[in-house]
Amino acid sequence: MSASYSSLEQLYSYVQSEHFIGYDPYDTLNAKFPFKKLGKWIPILATQFQKRNPVNIRPLLGIQKEINPKAYGLFINAFSKQYMMTGDQKYLNHCREMICWLSQHTAKGYTHACWGYNFDWASPIKVVPAFTPSVVCTAFIVKGLFSYYKATGDLQAKELIISASQYVLEDLPRYQNEHGICISYTDIQMDICYNANLLGAEILGYAYSLTGVEEYRTLARQALDFTVHYQHEDGRWNYSLNLETGKEREQIDFHQGYVLESAWLIISLCKFGDTYNDYLKKGLSFYKEMQFYPDGRSLWRLPRIWPVEIHNQSQGIITFSKLQNFSASYRLFAKTIAEWTIKNMQDKNGYFHYQKHKWYTIKIPYMRWSQAWMYLALTDLIYNNKS
Repeated sequence: MSASYSSLEQLYSYVQSEHFIGYDPYDTLNAKFPFKKLGKWIPILATQFQKRNPVNIRPLLGIQKEINPKAYGLFINAFSKQYMMTGDQKYLNHCREMICWLSQHTAKGYTHACWGYNFDWASPIKVVPAFTPSVVCTAFIVKGLFSYYKATGDLQAKELIISASQYVLEDLPRYQNEHGICISYTDIQMDICYNANLLGAEILGYAYSLTGVEEYRTLARQALDFTVHYQHEDGRWNYSLNLETGKEREQIDFHQGYVLESAWLIISLCKFGDTYNDYLKKGLSFYKEMQFYPDGRSLWRLPRIWPVEIHNQSQGIITFSKLQNFSASYRLFAKTIAEWTIKNMQDKNGYFHYQKHKWYTIKIPYMRWSQAWMYLALTDLIYNNKS
């Protein structure tokens, strides 16, 4: 495990030196250039171009490094676990500063605690303005708050978690059919996104574990039932379902790891027992055998091989280290993924690269997408193997 410790120390030095703020692959519309005034498609194309651009031209566009609320959630999660392992107060100090900021920057216009990204996001389907709350952004902050509560018993963290659960109950649309319920990604429109649904259920699971309120557990089970129903025979989940056409969006990548991790956490938090084990076993087998090479390198989006994406790497480490009890091989495989990633994607300056293409590498040090995720992944690897 020494390589992971050393890598994490190098990464800590980098993110601390940057004060945990940075650029993001999706922050193009924070530019001073008025992309948003140039019609529907220019903002979308500009964002997609920037995601793929190996040269960081953000300073030329007037895009500044900023705090990303989700990055704070990921760091809080990791720092809380580091504090539980080491007792070092510096990790608690980081958490307290970030939780203070988050408590002061919940989404405006909402009664309950919820958060969104620090940039406008445009797609052909919808435009999500900066700081519009989403269940995904909120869930990863709640994950961090729950780890902090476990480490400290802090009542503010508990109150924020319960408040976020009320955001899920009262502000987000829910679709229902004979299989269960699906919690929407945002309140802008009803989305059927399998992993986002489970992240909403996970928030409810945390609230149930803290309060014992049965409504949280009941809805979490209904959401879990919905998503597991749409698992395919080979073990995969597609990304989303279009209610109008009945067709699924086939985007198979790190979201597989999201679904598996969330399902496992919901089952643990709500004490659902072994009922869903077959789904998890089948999903884990697909995830390992189809989305990763034996040496720990991931494919991008099945069946595409390139680029190697840092988020695929980090989620693989997290999922297999957390669900290692399903197979003795998963504990070792999480370590294998980490070793490949450290060797091939960590910069000499401590940060992790964004994407490794066949002939070039995008080395832009994105704070949320690359650094915060790898920081949590390496911490989880160490934390889940500390015994």
